[in-house]
Amino acid sequence: MCDTIVALGNVTETGYTIFGKNSDRDPNEVHNILHVPRKKHEQPLVKTTYIEIPQVKETFEVLLLKPFWIWGAEMGANEFGVVIGNEAVWTKEKLEKKSLIGMDLLRLGLERGKTAYEAMKVITSLLEEYGQGGECGYDHSAKYHNSFIIADPREAWVLETAGRFWIAEKVKSIRAISNILTIGSSYDEIHPDLIKYAVEKGYSKNKDSFNFAKDFSSKFLPWAAKGKQRKECTTLQLQKDTGKISVSSFIKALRSHNVKTETKFNPRKSSMASPCLHASSFLTPSQTTGSHVADLRPNLQIHWVTGTSAPCTSLYKPLVLKQGIYDFYQGGKTFDEKSMWWKHELLHRLILKAYQPLINVYKTERDQLENTWIKQVETLINDPTTHPTHIFETTKQFLETALKKEDEWLQKVKQKVKSSNLSPRVSLLQIRYNLYWKKWDKKAKLPSLG
Repeated sequence: MCDTIVALGNVTETGYTIFGKNSDRDPNEVHNILHVPRKKHEQPLVKTTYIEIPQVKETFEVLLLKPFWIWGAEMGANEFGVVIGNEAVWTKEKLEKKSLIGMDLLRLGLERGKTAYEAMKVITSLLEEYGQGGECGYDHSAKYHNSFIIADPREAWVLETAGRFWIAEKVKSIRAISNILTIGSSYDEIHPDLIKYAVEKGYSKNKDSFNFAKDFSSKFLPWAAKGKQRKECTTLQLQKDTGKISVSSFIKALRSHNVKTETKFNPRKSSMASPCLHASSFLTPSQTTGSHVADLRPNLQIHWVTGTSAPCTSLYKPLVLKQGIYDFYQGGKTFDEKSMWWKHELLHRLILKAYQPLINVYKTERDQLENTWIKQVETLINDPTTHPTHIFETTKQFLETALKKEDEWLQKVKQKVKSSNLSPRVSLLQIRYNLYWKKWDKKAKLPSLG
């Protein structure tokens, strides 16, 4: 399950768009960062996750934040400042057995669209031609339709789909989507046959009563996924800062557990209603495996990414495009100490043993470092003498610092565990929770956490 949010320049402190998304997947499903340069292609076809489709002559430079085994991505950006995030949605329409999946459509939109609107048109044209379908889950089966937020520095669109049909709404200020259909009877663009089809199928009584979300939504899975609650939570978080919405506002929203008091949050008792999602049982099987906040300026975009799971335990790190290529090691299905994502799992999963006392070991320092970086990057952007390549080199230094800090924090947390009696009160819930995570640790061949 996932959450995607956007705020336009009329409500942000920069006067331009800010975008954010959490990717929720299976707990061991590595969320890699892949930076692909602009490329010219001689081969006529491109192999997506399941099918081949015609390739274009040239694809744009893209930053992809993706499950390791999928060709496409959960969220990403291109060199023109277009960003896209997708959501799983369930509708009354049947899926193709093996076709394009939502993550493939997202990548294709980024590789081929210079603006948010152009990227949306790439997606809708491919959707109409090839449909959507195929296994999207790794450890657990997951098949679904997709919705998207597609944004650039000046505008954003919500695109929702059902089979080969689609409907789109232009964002006016703040917008959030989750694992539910949200576009009703008010929209800006639509598949030419969608309303006629809805009436013919009996989803709508007539064209005047057409309401996409109401007519096409399935019942059980949207309820079980708690997308409505997460959408309301992230929207409220941004609305609190209307007129001064910032990167920090987005980070706070994506780290939210949707509880009254964050200082009392316990991941053992987490639910699907949490934007920062913590897997805990078969009732809450998904984990936030990566997070992205994009500060979209016309001439330069800063992409704040975790590259690691659980935003509440992670550090957001800035990246830029067009000034050089980041070479991130691509993690796989089992623990690999070369992988930034897997290295963080040592810290993340140790914190789960006693969340509040252990996260507090480094939370203040983490927040201070993040805020310092945000201010330093803003200073560089506002300085007309700053060359963009200097910002690129600065972000590479921040990445090196982040890796060193995570190692330091892991050692501090380990020391806290050794020096304190942190064992929670033994209960059936705790026993089940420990067994649940031991299963994932064993499957990933994770080193002993001590």
